[in-house]
Amino acid sequence: MELFGMDFGCVFGALRAGHVPPMDCLLPLLSKLLGYAIIALSATVKLPQIMKILRNKSIRGLSVVSFELEVVGYTIGLTYCIHKGLPFSAYGELAFLLIQAMILVVILYYFSQPMGIKSWIGSLIYCLVAPTILTGQFHPMLFDALYASQRLIFFSARVPQIWRNYRS
Repeated sequence: MELFGMDFGCVFGALRAGHVPPMDCLLPLLSKLLGYAIIALSATVKLPQIMKILRNKSIRGLSVVSFELEVVGYTIGLTYCIHKGLPFSAYGELAFLLIQAMILVVILYYFSQPMGIKSWIGSLIYCLVAPTILTGQFHPMLFDALYASQRLIFFSARVPQIWRNYRS
C-alpha cells in the first residue's frame, strides 16, 4: 500500500503478523511522515506576521531588504532541490515559505508607498532572473555556487532587520 510516495505495506504486513516493523521499513516511512509534517506546518509560518501587518496597516520597524533577500534565498533553495530530483517531502516547505515571503514583499511594497527606484529595479531583476533559475537554464557549477551562497543570503537577510531594530 503506497500513499504520497510512502510504502505502508511493509509496516502493515509486520503489524498484521504481530511483529514490530523492521527498522529498514520503519525509518524511511517515519522520515517521509516527518517531511510532510514539516511541509504542512510551514504553510502557516509567516501567516501571523502577514495578518499583523494587514491588521495594523503598517510595516513600521520592518526592513524590506530582509524580506527581499529571503525571497531570493527560498527561490535558490527550491530550484536546487527540484533540479536535483529530491522528493517533495524533502523540500516542500521551501515552496510554501517562498509563497509567503513573496506575499510579505508585496504587502511591504504596498505599505511603503511610494516605492523607491531600488525596489522597482530589484523586483524587475528578480522577475527576469527567477524564471531562468527555476528552469535550471545555466551551468551546473553556477547552480551549485548559488546553492552554496544560500546560507550567506539568509544571514545577510537578517542583518538589515537587526540593524533596524538596533537603531529603533
